[in-house]
Amino acid sequence: MTNFLIVSALILLLAILFLVFRIQTLVSVLKGSYHQRAGYSNKVNAFLFMAFLVFGLIALYWSYTSSTKDFLPESASEHGVITDKLFWITMGIITIAFVVTHVLLFYFAYRYQYSDKRKAEFFPDNTKLEIIWTIIPAVVMAGLVFSGLKIWTDITAPAPENATLVEIKGKQFGWQVRYAGSDGKIGGYDYRLIDATNTFGMDFSDKSNFDDFVPREIRLPKGKPVQFNIRAVDVLHSVFLPHFRQKMDAVPGMMTTFHFVPKYTTEEMRAITGNPKFNYELACTEICGRGHFAMRMIVVVEEEDAYNKWYKEQKSWLSSNPDYIASVPHSMKNLALEKAGLETETSN
Repeated sequence: MTNFLIVSALILLLAILFLVFRIQTLVSVLKGSYHQRAGYSNKVNAFLFMAFLVFGLIALYWSYTSSTKDFLPESASEHGVITDKLFWITMGIITIAFVVTHVLLFYFAYRYQYSDKRKAEFFPDNTKLEIIWTIIPAVVMAGLVFSGLKIWTDITAPAPENATLVEIKGKQFGWQVRYAGSDGKIGGYDYRLIDATNTFGMDFSDKSNFDDFVPREIRLPKGKPVQFNIRAVDVLHSVFLPHFRQKMDAVPGMMTTFHFVPKYTTEEMRAITGNPKFNYELACTEICGRGHFAMRMIVVVEEEDAYNKWYKEQKSWLSSNPDYIASVPHSMKNLALEKAGLETETSN
């Protein structure tokens, strides 16, 4: 509230000074001494340009330093370190360009204020100057774009063979996840098979579905590659994992994917941030309806041994929903029962 009152007072003071200056100008016009007042007003305006420049640069610095406490902590993924480096290089280039151009802009307004002793020179074009200020930004931008493209290509390329496969499905208004079972493969799906129970539309003519499991949380192993296969069943959603520097749209009718390597466990990140209640979070950054705010899910990163123990304890979705054994082709029914840990049918 104090800061608000100070800013309001400064704005009010500037408004009063402007009105006083304007009244003096009008009085000068009435007295016939406007030419003298014009020279004076030019000097005032030129000074105000420089004052505004200094005030603006100070405000820019204050804005940055005061907001650093709200910046994301160190990246929790290996590729995120490179992403952050590219981000700060981009910010540095933009900041330098911004400061240089604005210093010149405001200084020129001060340096070349109106004077009876000086006449403006007609300067329609300068080909060399235009080539320089076109080529330099183009080269810099191309370098930044290609650097970003390389990172994007790396995380969307096929994941290593030993990657943990996780399917993420967005729907209004929540996330669901499915893991590959012991075979390391996520089974196929058919949207026409989606119902109130089989929300993934798992197609049980594909044996890879027999051991897939659907937990209520996302768990990931530290230091091992993880691949997210992402889809949506209704509208556009967006998978956002800020601490891993990951964002990918979930698009109805198509699969999107990325992979990454978690760098810190949840406990390690709690120590880094100094926040004992810290949790990684999966959020939706696409406005998908009234319940958009509720689309969040906790992500737990743990040591590989703890992850493997949790993984082995999970029961397949089919074992919890044995009624769907009926949709398995007869020739694969015993395999499905075996994968689900159910009693197999005796052969005739």
